[in-house]
Amino acid sequence: MTTPPTLPGLAQSLAELVAQVIGEIRPRLIQAALSGKRSEAANLRHSDNFLSAHDLWMHERYRELLTPIIPSYIYASEEADPQVIGPDPDPDLCVLVDPLDTSELAVRALYGYTHVMVYSRSLARPVAAVVGDIFHHLQIYLAARDEDGNDQAFVHTQDGKAHELKLHRFAELHEALITNYLMKPAERLQPLSRQTHLLNALTQPSPDGATRGRIGVDFGSVSLCHVAAGFTDATMEFAKGFAVWDLAPGHYILNAAGGIVLDLKGDAIPLDYRFTSLADINKAMDRRQKFVAASNLALAQDIVSSLASASRWNESS
Repeated sequence: MTTPPTLPGLAQSLAELVAQVIGEIRPRLIQAALSGKRSEAANLRHSDNFLSAHDLWMHERYRELLTPIIPSYIYASEEADPQVIGPDPDPDLCVLVDPLDTSELAVRALYGYTHVMVYSRSLARPVAAVVGDIFHHLQIYLAARDEDGNDQAFVHTQDGKAHELKLHRFAELHEALITNYLMKPAERLQPLSRQTHLLNALTQPSPDGATRGRIGVDFGSVSLCHVAAGFTDATMEFAKGFAVWDLAPGHYILNAAGGIVLDLKGDAIPLDYRFTSLADINKAMDRRQKFVAASNLALAQDIVSSLASASRWNESS
């Protein structure tokens, strides 16, 4: 395998690349929303997901722009099978891309996100990740491994100001703002409505009598970035599981900010996504992971425990 490029410089290049793509795609999405022409395409790879011509354009655009930055890499996009790019037949770096997350909302100019993560196969972990927010001023969520092997996380505003992400606010469960991707009624919203133990815990009053626990909606990797920034306290996916391109970039950014991601057994999910070979990467594209991501371990464990209690109750009833 070839040696990875200098990683902080790579991360900065990725941030600039994602900002460029956002600048190019946003006017197209706004025009789609205003015209009502959403350019929906048949999704042969993921039949239950909305796919637009904009997803496919971004898939091609990322491949075009990444190649001058990373001469040889494995391109693992949601929209195609993984492929080796460049002269090295066995490159170290795998670039995981979700070109346009929440595309059915993006073509309505409501919400839209884009994910790029660079994974070193020799290190068995991510070394840089960018999650871009297409329509908001807080535009780029970024994590990178520096020359000393330390991970750092930042959010960049649309005008280029950087703010380090380091978690320091830790809510208890009864005062937490927890998010979930609950848009699909049967697959997501109904299972959430059955989480009675969690919902009851969120309705417990604080010492002053106020009820502060909340459930909100959030999407893909950006939901973990919002936890990393302290905007929310936790996010969870217990119904279907996230695909790797939806989870991994945000997982790395949250980890770099000091947060935690657990599976539903309460075990920490490692950053090693087992991208050992091209065949392994293909397998990883088909896996789904259920998880709880939180600003701190205690909150994550409380949520896992509440979900487990509801599962046991539903099985016995």
